[in-house]
Amino acid sequence: MESRELNAAIRRSLAELVGYADELRDLDQALGDGDLGITISLGAEAVIAALETMPEDATPAEIAKMCAKAFANANPSTMAALVAGGLLAGSKTLAGLDDVTVQDAATFVRAGGENIATRGKTQIGDKTILDAIMPAADALADAPDGATGLASAIANAENAVVVTRDLQSRRGRASWLQERSIGLQDPGATAFLRFLESWRDSHAVERVQ
Repeated sequence: MESRELNAAIRRSLAELVGYADELRDLDQALGDGDLGITISLGAEAVIAALETMPEDATPAEIAKMCAKAFANANPSTMAALVAGGLLAGSKTLAGLDDVTVQDAATFVRAGGENIATRGKTQIGDKTILDAIMPAADALADAPDGATGLASAIANAENAVVVTRDLQSRRGRASWLQERSIGLQDPGATAFLRFLESWRDSHAVERVQ
């Protein structure tokens, strides 16, 4: 996927993602302070606005850096900082690239996840967004093409979200609930799943048009 198409794809996907704000708010209210819906909405809108100002010859790495900056500046939440840090780490893997392949996407997602793990002092099984990110990265790395990779990434992330219901939250405000967090779906992992689904759905609409 070349830069111009990448820019447009991100904007379409984020425009779709904001439709899940209420769901993410409700999930986050059950485990945290309920601000995830706002974080995602403000961040998505800020990224869309920023990408609209970028020149057509901006590189994939420059696009990713702009996404990180815009998302971080949109609001001061911990999730915004973690996502922005992940995007910035991922942008480094795109240096020198003009066309992003599914394997490049896998490397980008994994780098972002590893950064979130380090900065958030978390690991898979702690019931966080990381539980969905890393299985999705694995799916992309094993895929022969983008369409197959996206479908597999969604399947892996969806399974991970289901698994989080049986886990106890071990990081962030949700960890205060201790055993009471078991049975509740992790909002961060769900947000990542919804982004992948938004990427798929916005592309389907674009193809029809």
